[in-house]
Amino acid sequence: MSAYKIIEVVGTHPKNFAGAVEAAVASVSKTVRNLRIAEVIKLDATVDAKGKIKEYRARVALSFKYDA
Repeated sequence: MSAYKIIEVVGTHPKNFAGAVEAAVASVSKTVRNLRIAEVIKLDATVDAKGKIKEYRARVALSFKYDA
């Protein structure tokens, strides 16, 4: 039997959503082992005063297996 933990994180990127997802996974993978699944929950972007996209954001649920 196995047990998994799920956490939510937000990754950001100045150019695209894929980069935001990759940033979230890369950040968590520095301190968490055994990552299994990255599920994109929500995508959004911050907009500057001129109506231009300033930053892409991805809310990602990451699951990892507990060590036995």
